[in-house]
Amino acid sequence: MGLLVRRYLLGNEAIAHACLEAGVDFVSGYPGTPSSEVIDTLRVQPDRSYYLEWSVNEKVALENALAAAWCGVRAICTMKHVGLNVAADPLMTSAYTGVTGGLVIMSADDPFAHSSQNEQDSRCYAHFARVPCLDPSGVQEAHDLIPVAFALSEEFSIPVILRPTTRICHSKGDVELGEVTKSTRKGEFKKDPRQYVVIPAHTRILHKKLNEKQPAIKKRIVELGLNRAEVRGKTAVIASGIGSSYVEELLPEGVSFMKIAAYPIDEEWLGVFVRQHEKVLVIEELAPEVEECVRQVAGTVAVFGKKSGHAPYEGELSPTAVAAIMEKAGIPPKIPLAAVEPVPGLPARPPILCAGCLHRGAFYAIKKVFKDAIYPSDIGCYTLGLQLGAVDTTICMGASITTASGIAHSGEPRDVICTIGDSTFLHTGIQGLLNAVYNHANMTVVILDNRITAMTGHQPNPNSGATACGVESPPVSLDAICRACGATFVEAVDPYDVTGMVSVLQEAKKKSGVKVIIAKQMCVIMARRAGVKRGRFTVNTEACTGCGTCVRFGCPAIEFADEKARINELCNGCGVCADLCPFGAIVKEGKK
Repeated sequence: MGLLVRRYLLGNEAIAHACLEAGVDFVSGYPGTPSSEVIDTLRVQPDRSYYLEWSVNEKVALENALAAAWCGVRAICTMKHVGLNVAADPLMTSAYTGVTGGLVIMSADDPFAHSSQNEQDSRCYAHFARVPCLDPSGVQEAHDLIPVAFALSEEFSIPVILRPTTRICHSKGDVELGEVTKSTRKGEFKKDPRQYVVIPAHTRILHKKLNEKQPAIKKRIVELGLNRAEVRGKTAVIASGIGSSYVEELLPEGVSFMKIAAYPIDEEWLGVFVRQHEKVLVIEELAPEVEECVRQVAGTVAVFGKKSGHAPYEGELSPTAVAAIMEKAGIPPKIPLAAVEPVPGLPARPPILCAGCLHRGAFYAIKKVFKDAIYPSDIGCYTLGLQLGAVDTTICMGASITTASGIAHSGEPRDVICTIGDSTFLHTGIQGLLNAVYNHANMTVVILDNRITAMTGHQPNPNSGATACGVESPPVSLDAICRACGATFVEAVDPYDVTGMVSVLQEAKKKSGVKVIIAKQMCVIMARRAGVKRGRFTVNTEACTGCGTCVRFGCPAIEFADEKARINELCNGCGVCADLCPFGAIVKEGKK
C-alpha cells in the first residue's frame, strides 16, 4: 500500500475515485442531479481499464450492470432517487437472483428537491428490496464506503445501494485517497437457470434464500463497525446520513450518541443501546427509517423524532435545523444556532432559460399558434417554460406525451400540445408516442432537440453522435423513430426561424391525430464550446418605442433602460428577438 494522498474533491469525484481504487470493471447509469458527476469523472479518465456507458434510462443501466455482475466483474450503476423508480423492476428481482461480482447501485437522494420533482428516500427501496444500504455522513465517508459496498455485495451475493444526498454529492472536502487498482477480471457467465430464470418455481426458493441472508447481513454490518454508538448518559441522539455529522458538532456533554451508516440495522444491537436510556431522539432526513426501527425495540423508552412531531418529514437537514430539533426535544445544543433569514426586499431570481436557448423560441411559437391550449411538459431545461406560461404539467421522465394523450382522450375541448426533450424522448417517451398513435389521440408533440442531455451537465445520448467515452456513434433519427411509431405528420424545424416554426405549427393544428414537430437546434452552451459564432444583435434606439415586446420574451440578454430596450453581452446571436420586434428596432451588429 502506497502513501495516502489527500485531495480537495467534490463528493461525487471522491466516489468516482473510490471506484477506481476498488478496481471497478463496469460502469453504467443515466444522468440525474445530484449523481451525474460520478460517471462524468470516470468517463474522462485517461487510462480506463473498465467499460463505461451512459445508458438510455436507469432500468437499462441497472440491467446492464446486473448482467455484468452475474459474470463475476465489479459493476456500479448510478442514478438519482427518482431514477430508482425507473430501475425498480430489475432492482426487486436482482435481490432474488443475487450477483457473483460486486454490484453497487448509487442512488443519490435530493432532500429539499433542489432539482427534483419529489423528495423520496432511497432507503425505503433498500428496505423494500431487502438489500443493504450504505448512508454516508460526509464526503470522506462516501469515498470510504465504496470498497465496503463492493465487499458486502460479493460476500452476500447481493446488490448494495449507496445513498449519498445532494449535500454530500455536491459538497467539497479534503479526502484521503488510496491507490488506483486496475482489475484483471474477465467476465464469464456461468449458466444456472435456477438462479437467473425467475419463473415462479425458482422465485419461491430464491425469496426464501434472500430472507435467510438478512440476519447474517445485519451481523456483518455490526462487525464492520459501520454503525457505532457511545453511551454517555440517560438521554441519547441517534442520527443517520449527513444529519449525524451535524449532531456530532452540536451534541452537548453527557448525551449518548449513535451513528447509523448502514442498513439493515441489527435489532438486538440497537435494542441494547436504546434501552439503556430514558429518552432517545432520532434525527434523519426524509423517511423515518431509523426511527421505526428504534420504536420497535424501545419498550418503555420515550422516542422523539418525526412521529412525535419533533422533526419534519420533509426538507434537508442543516446545522440550524438540527439545533432546532434538539431544542424542541429538550436537548439544548452546545452551540446555539438561530435561523438565518434572507435580507428583506431582495428581488426574486427564478431560474430561467439561457440567453438564446432554442426552447424559448419554440415556446413563443407554440403560444402564438396554440393560444388557448393545454401544455403538458417533461423533465429537462425546458421545464422552465413554466416561466413563459407554456408548461401546465410535469410529472416524471417521459410523462408529457402520455399526459397529453390522457387529457386529449378525456373530452377536454382545447388543443393539447406537449413538449419533451430529445434525451427524455429516448429515455421513456417513445412508448408514450407509440401508445398515443395506436389509440388515436388527437394531440401535437414538440420534441425539443438540442442533441444533448443539457440539464444534468451536457452528457451525450444516442442522438448526440458519440458515446460517453467520446467514441463516434451514429446519431439516431428522431424523425424515423416517430414515423416508425405510426405518426404520419412529422416535421423538423429550426426554432430560431420563428416564422418557419409558426407555419409548421399552424399546419399541424389543422390536422387530426398525433402530429410530431422536431424543433432542432444545438444547445447554446454546446454551441459556444464548439466555437459557433452567429454575431450579436443590438437595438436601434431611434426605432425602439419601448413597447416591451422583446423584454416580455424573457431572454436574459434583453434589458430595459431609459424606457428603451438594450441587448447585453449575453446575446448569442440567435436573432429571435429581431423577428419579434414589431418596429424592426433590433438589428444585427454592423447593419442599419
